[in-house]
Amino acid sequence: MSEKLLYSLARPFLFAIDPEAAHNLTLPALRRAAGWGLTSSFIKPASDPRTVMGITFPNPVGLAAGLDKDGAYIDGLATLGFGFIEVGTVTPRAQPGNPLPRMFRLPEAKAIINRMGFNNRGVDAFVANVQASRFYQNKEGVLGLNIGKNADTPIERAVDDYLICLRKVYPYASYVTINISSPNTKNLRQLQGASELDALLSQLKDAQQRLADEHQRYVPIALKIAPDMDQEQIQNVAQALLRHRIDGVIATNTTISREAVKNLKHANETGGLSGQPVFESSNAVIRGLKQELGTTIPIIGVGGILSGSDAKAKLDAGASLVQLYTGLIYEGPALVRECAAALYGK
Repeated sequence: MSEKLLYSLARPFLFAIDPEAAHNLTLPALRRAAGWGLTSSFIKPASDPRTVMGITFPNPVGLAAGLDKDGAYIDGLATLGFGFIEVGTVTPRAQPGNPLPRMFRLPEAKAIINRMGFNNRGVDAFVANVQASRFYQNKEGVLGLNIGKNADTPIERAVDDYLICLRKVYPYASYVTINISSPNTKNLRQLQGASELDALLSQLKDAQQRLADEHQRYVPIALKIAPDMDQEQIQNVAQALLRHRIDGVIATNTTISREAVKNLKHANETGGLSGQPVFESSNAVIRGLKQELGTTIPIIGVGGILSGSDAKAKLDAGASLVQLYTGLIYEGPALVRECAAALYGK
């Protein structure tokens, strides 16, 4: 049975229950299905390797961080045909995240609002899950590890949390993503400001070099940024990336804008809006970054991809790779293959 048919059968049930409950049902079910070999019949995308950040990706379609915050479902997700998998965001210490309910579907807009708040079991449990995965043990593909700060860490001490996580995840990552763009951790986006970003990237780059020497392996660092920036802010971020020789940039995270969904149910819920409404603002940031960065620093495009043509638009805007998240919830895992086919050879 194809993944498209399976998802068409499962989606009405999943959409009839609370979004977070559906999430907590789907990932363990995928892990069990993979363990029983039930996903082996899924048709994988054709090989279409891309070298980005010095890493060879089997195909240009990846999983965005947020779906598997604890790295507990890597092996199940690996059966869906992604060219790379990014897990997290993880913080130094375990934290419950924000109070329930904290995730809301807006089906008319093919969108989701979430205010999860980096709920996770902490970096030590995260690393143990990564180490236990067959994907990591057998070096089956590209694995991005996404790190953040604890909610109760003062923003002026945020770098300490990033350095703790970077040191702990470094030996197990294909690349590490620095998440400074979630709207659900108080003041986090302040780190995108010029002086704050310079201070953060300077210390992270120094730590990266020390860790590369220690482990005899260079692990690239990518910065994940928000879509809610004007051209001047985009220029400031791009200049900081160039100044500190950061290896990549992920554009973008969720938006705090509600312009595209203002008349819909749940539109007034706080949190980050993802899915179709963030597509154009994400593309605008990608274009702005590309104008500033040229070919010096690669861009990973994410935000509102619900079709192969959407994925292609990200590459047309200037991205080298793309990531999916909300589109998977609305379109199902067949979206991975559709996007890979649309990008084949592009």
